[in-house]
Amino acid sequence: MADPRDITRLLRAAADGDSESHEQLYESVYAELFEIAKRQRRNWKGNETINTMALLNEAYVKMSPRGSGDFNDRAHFFATAATAMRQILINYAEHSRRKKRGGDAIRITWTDALSIERDTVDELLQIDALLHELRAGNERASRVFECRVFGGMTIDETATALDVSAATIKRDWQYASSWIYARLDT
Repeated sequence: MADPRDITRLLRAAADGDSESHEQLYESVYAELFEIAKRQRRNWKGNETINTMALLNEAYVKMSPRGSGDFNDRAHFFATAATAMRQILINYAEHSRRKKRGGDAIRITWTDALSIERDTVDELLQIDALLHELRAGNERASRVFECRVFGGMTIDETATALDVSAATIKRDWQYASSWIYARLDT
C-alpha cells in the first residue's frame, strides 16, 4: 500500500494539471484498487460477464471525469472508488435482470455485526434500493454500509474516509446492517 500522504500529494498535483503526477497516481493506487475489485469479484458468484480488470478499469474511468481536484485525500479517493464499483455492479445486475438470462448469482457476505449470504441479482438490486432509501433518512449510515460492503474497507479506513470516529462508524455500521437486513425480502 502506498503512503497515504504520497497519494494525497499526487491527487493535489494532478488537480493542478501535472500530467506526470496523474500517471504516478494511477501507478500508486492501482494495487489497492485491484484488491478492492478482486474482493468484489469474489462476491459476484456465477457471473463472469465482468472480470476484475474490467471492474477496476470501469471504476477508474467512471471516476476520471470528476478530475483529481475533486478528491480531498486518499481516503476520499478510495471511498469514491467503492461507490463507483457498486454502481458498476448494480448496472451489470440490472442489465442481467433485463436480459432475463437467469442463473446469474451474486453473493455478498457481510462481516462484523451481520453475516448473511445473498445469491441473486434481484437481492443485490433490492440492497441497492434499500441503500437509496436509507440514504434519504441517514446518509452517513448509508455511506458506511457502502464503504464496508462494496469497498471492503475496515472500520478505521471507513472512519478516515468519512472523517468521523471509529466509534461512530461502528454505531452506523450496526444501524445500517440491521436496518437493511430487517427490510430484505428473505
